[in-house]
Parts: sequence; structure tokens; C-alpha cells
Amino acid sequence: MSHVDLGVSGMTCTSCSSRVERKLNKVDGVEASVNFATESASIEFDPETSTPADLIKVVEGAGYSAFDMSGSDDGDQDEDAEGTPVDDARAAEQQSLLRRTIISAVLSAPIMVVSMVPALQFQNWQWACAMLATIVFIFGGAPFHSATWTNLKHGSFTMDTLISMGTSAAYLWSLYALFFGNAGEPGMTMSMSWSSSSAEMDHIYFESVGMVITFLLLGRWFEVKAKGQSSEALRTLLSMGAKEASVLRDGKEKRIPISQLQVGDIFVVRPGEKIATDGEVVSGNSAVDASMITGESVPEEVGVGDTVTGATINASGKLEVKATQVGEDTVLSQMATLVTNAQASKAPVQRLVDRIAQVFVPVVIGISVLTLLVHLIFGGVAPAFIAAVSVLIIACPCALGLATPTAILVGTGRGAQLGLLIKGPEILESTKQVDTIVMDKTGTVTAGEMSVTAVHGDVLDYAAAVERNSEHPIAQAIARERDVEPGTDFSTSTAGVEATVDGVRVGVGKPRGDLGPYAEAFREAEAAGATPVAVYLDDELAGLIEVRDTVKPTSAEAVQQMKQLGLTSHLLTGDNEGAAKRVAEEVGITEVTAGVIPEEKVDVIKKLQSEGHNVAMVGDGVNDAAALAQADLGLAMGAGTDVAIEASDITLMNGDLRSAADAIRLSRRTLQIIKGNLFWAFAYNIILIPVAAFGLLNPLFAGIAMALSSVFVVSNSLRLRKFSSQRYD
Repeated sequence: MSHVDLGVSGMTCTSCSSRVERKLNKVDGVEASVNFATESASIEFDPETSTPADLIKVVEGAGYSAFDMSGSDDGDQDEDAEGTPVDDARAAEQQSLLRRTIISAVLSAPIMVVSMVPALQFQNWQWACAMLATIVFIFGGAPFHSATWTNLKHGSFTMDTLISMGTSAAYLWSLYALFFGNAGEPGMTMSMSWSSSSAEMDHIYFESVGMVITFLLLGRWFEVKAKGQSSEALRTLLSMGAKEASVLRDGKEKRIPISQLQVGDIFVVRPGEKIATDGEVVSGNSAVDASMITGESVPEEVGVGDTVTGATINASGKLEVKATQVGEDTVLSQMATLVTNAQASKAPVQRLVDRIAQVFVPVVIGISVLTLLVHLIFGGVAPAFIAAVSVLIIACPCALGLATPTAILVGTGRGAQLGLLIKGPEILESTKQVDTIVMDKTGTVTAGEMSVTAVHGDVLDYAAAVERNSEHPIAQAIARERDVEPGTDFSTSTAGVEATVDGVRVGVGKPRGDLGPYAEAFREAEAAGATPVAVYLDDELAGLIEVRDTVKPTSAEAVQQMKQLGLTSHLLTGDNEGAAKRVAEEVGITEVTAGVIPEEKVDVIKKLQSEGHNVAMVGDGVNDAAALAQADLGLAMGAGTDVAIEASDITLMNGDLRSAADAIRLSRRTLQIIKGNLFWAFAYNIILIPVAAFGLLNPLFAGIAMALSSVFVVSNSLRLRKFSSQRYD
């Protein structure tokens, strides 16, 4: 199967996106998901039976426009980057809607004022209103009428159908009343009512036509603008990368476009410049600001041998970096892909909404016809007609179609800004159920890097000089403690390492017999989970150095945040029990399972699940991948392995365990916003359709309420842009 993302323009509601999706899925070998909020179609297709061009024709056959979102033959152009067809089309639509809204508002305002205030109704005022309303109906209502006609040609009904039918009915009724009723007589006066029950043959509804169209245009303009705002995080992400790189060629620097950079190239990064692509530092030391990728504001010190990420900023010294990943393989591109896929996918609740939307419009038209017939039997022609119009206008479920996708769009985009990559909308619902969080120890709760925690005896300078010759993690931890010259005549054995330092033969490693005065310290270090290293000077025991994997300074706070979220924390590690319990005590975890191999980690997750728990797992290593996949919710530290990240549901782009709590909070908050949106959208229709059907709602107020409901849903979703990390430092 191949994959293509198509931009789809012309969709005005979820009925449109559902129809495009159905048309695409009828093609053999095609699986498509069409997202109204992102105006895109994510398609898996069999290249032997279809091509992207064929799929574009299918969309066009449904009455909409489509284009390949790669935007260029080489596929390098991202769909939401600035200047792409998506943004150009959205900007053009926004400008067109704004122009129509302003003109409609200017023309509708005097109609509204004159119609509401009898004292202002001059001789033949109704004919002046008719002329102004005609311009608004034709020019302002064009997007709704055009979409309705296009859909009718293809035998379908959408929310535009309701809008066009409602405003057309009110407009034609008003013309009928002018020419064939009493409304056209000179000196006629009229006052506006909340309800439609008082309507008579001398009532005209040009103010409803004008203001309904104006408010609906305003609501749609807000929708289009909000789509641009909610995609802002992804556009920012995609535009982060450097545009050029200074590559070393034949000993000289050469400035080249980033697209020409290849794996293995060595490029120079000066202070203040963006790092061109993912790579390894081969020369220089600096502090790198990785906040754009990880969400962390504190620069990280890097030197020779350290890895750096493209799009991060070199804050101080000059660096020479060897490119290890370019193009689509970089961390930035993978982040953008994850976010794009998450926004293009549909949450289970959205699929339910789509099914409702498919039958909603025909049902509403049926209710409107029934309202007309009932009022004709028990009331007059005018009240019947206006009540039916009100039903059509009030029922437009635009808010229903926007409720889920806009929240997902904003939530996942905000997550990306904070270094939290949520892989799909279905994961949002998983976070609500989680009650237990299992955490790997090394690299997750702890730093994953050995460091000296205690020294017994004046031996650190000697030991550091010896260990500077070794690459062992424990040796490196000791060597980092002192900036001394390496020892000479270095040698290794099963007991440890030796070297000559200032004429003294120094041995560092395992104890060689009786520990004398250091025996108690040795036992206590082992019991606490540390690694005690013996130091010998000319074969005489001179002291001990304790080395251990230290707890991250933020882990205890993270565990506390988990408790506030109602989660029970569980430490799961392959390390010894002493080390595990010490770490658990330090961070406030009471449940500990130690000394387990990767397969046993999966068994622990399964056991918790069999006991009725919904389990989240946080890890970073290859040995965590199976457990991450088994858990109901997998969270991988971005500093970990690709295997772990692939197996997870949420990727935390920094090594801070508090990000796990942030990810769960953001997911739950997004889900809460979705539910609030859906409640409002459903409640609005359920309450006001009967009100309109009983003739208690004027079409004007029906249109205002419908437009405001869409604005409310979009505005409520945009609140997620203010979500922030809960940090106390």
C-alpha cells in the first residue's frame, strides 16, 4: 500500500467530508479518512489499481477540489508550511468571507433597524429593504447557495442545504408578501417579534434574511480563521529548520541549501545559528537551546561525541557537526509527521458524529416539512411558513462538526510546542481510563548516567587520573570529577584498572580481600544500591568511591503530579532490589518490582491489567518496547531508543518525567474540551429545534444562535492554546 495526503477545498461541514470519504472508500484498494477541520484526506491506496491523480478525480467527481499536499514533484514541500496550497486556499477563503461579511453587515444593519423600530419606517421603506436584502441574499449568500447546488447535483444534502433553503424561503416569502399580500402597500408598518406565531400576510422577513446570512458568514469566517490559528503550532514546527548550512569542503566553508546536505557532511554552526540537521559534534563545546524541540528552556551543554538535533540553536561556542540524519529522517520531520498524522486521524467519538451528520440533514428537512403541515392545519399560512424556515436555520449542526476536530487540532499542536507528541486522537480516550502508571527506573526516573555520590579517603584525584584512560561508564563518572592529567602505564585486569600517577601505582576496581576500616561503608553502599569502587595506592587500600545512577531532580515532583492525577505509581526495573527501593523511597513510589528481564516486564503489565487496572507505562530503552506496547497507554522518553518511541502512544521529547504528567493532563484536558463542545452542540439542537417547530423562534434569532454556537465551540477549543506545563521549579 502507498500513502498520499490530499488537500480538499470546498468542504463546508462534516456532511461534505463524510461524502468525500465515502466516495474514496468505494474505490478498490483504498482506505481514506477525510478530516473537515484540517481540510485534508489521508489515504492508503494500492498503487497497482490507483494513482494520486485518480484519487483527485474521485474527489472532484464528488463536487470538491483536491490537490496533492506534497505540493511538488519531489514531495519535499510540507502541507502546512507557509506558502503551500493549503494556506493559500485558506487565506483566499478567509478574505472572501470577510469581504462578504462586511458588505452584508453594512447592508443588513439598516434593514434590521428599520424593521425593528416602527417610528423609523418611512414611506415605502419595505421596498428599500427589499433591494438591500436582494444584494445580501445573492452576494452574501452565494457560498451557501453555490455549495447547495453543487451537492444537489450529486444527490446529497449538507448543512449548506439547510441554510440556503431557510434563507431562500424567507426571502421568497417576503417577495410574495410584497407583491401579492398587503406588505407592499404604502404606509405599511411592522414590528419584529421573538416568535413566528404572530406572522401575518403583511409581515416581511428581509431583516432575517440579511442578518442570518451576515451572522452565518461571520461564523464561517471565525471557523476558517480558527483553523489557521489551530494549525499554527504545526506550521511553526515545520518552519523551524535551518534553510542553509555552512559545510566544510576541502578545508573551506561553503554555504549550501539545506536540501543539498548529505549524511556524513561536516558543517559549522556558529553562536546564534540554528543547527542544520541531526548530527554528532566532532569539534567544539557549546550550550544548545533545544526548547523548540523539547519544550525545555534550559540550554544543554554539548561537546565532542554528543548528539545534537536539527533546528535547535547553538547558544555559545562554535561547533563542527557531522550530519547523521537528513531530510525526512530527522527528529523535526518525524515530529511533524506524528503531529500531522494525529490531526488527520479521527477519534472514535468523531466517527460517531460523522454518522449522525449523514442522517441529520434529511431528518431536519423532514421535521421542517412536518412543522409546515401542522401549522397550516392549526394556524395560518405565514406562521407555518416562518416556523418551518426557523427549523431549517436553527438545525444547522455546524457546531457538531467542529466540536471534535478543532479540539484535536489545537491540543496536538500545543502538545508539539511543549515537546509532547500524541500519536493519534484515540489515545486521548485512553488517558481517561488510566489508573496505574508503571515507570522504568534507569533513564526514566533516574538520569541513566553514573555519577560519584560519596568518597571515603583522599583518593579521588588518583582515581580520576587512572580512570581517564577507560571508557567504562563507572570510570567516566569518576574521571569527570577531577580535571587531571591521565596516569601512565595504564593496564587492565579482571579486578579493575591500574596506572602510575605521580610515581604512585594506583589500582581502581573490585576489593582485593579484607576492607578493614572501609568494610561497613562498602556494605552500606551495596545495600543502598550504589557501586562501591576500591582504590589502592601501591597495593594498599586507601579508600572507597561510591558511584550510582542518580535520581533526576524532577522525578519526585513528577510522581507527586501522578498522584494528583489519581494514578498509582509503580517502579519496574531490571536493577537489584536495593537500588530499586532506594530510588522508590527517594521519589515517593511505594510499589516496586525489581530484577526483571524484558519479558517479565510484560508479565507485570499483564498481571496489573488482569487485576482490573488500566495501565500506562513510561520507558526509554529497547528492553521497555514490549512493555510499552502491552500497556494501555505507552509513553516513551524522546531521549530513548527509536524502538521504544515506535512502540509508544505518546512521545516525550525531553528526559523530564514531569512531561509524562503533562501529557496525560493535556490529553485529558483535550478530551474534556471535546465533551464540552459535543454537549453544547447536541444540547443546542435538541432544545432549540422543538422551540422553532412550535413557532416560538424568529428566523433572525435562530440564525444568530446557530452562528454563535459555532463560534463558541471554536473559541472553547482554542483555550487549549493556553495549556502550560505544571512545574514548580
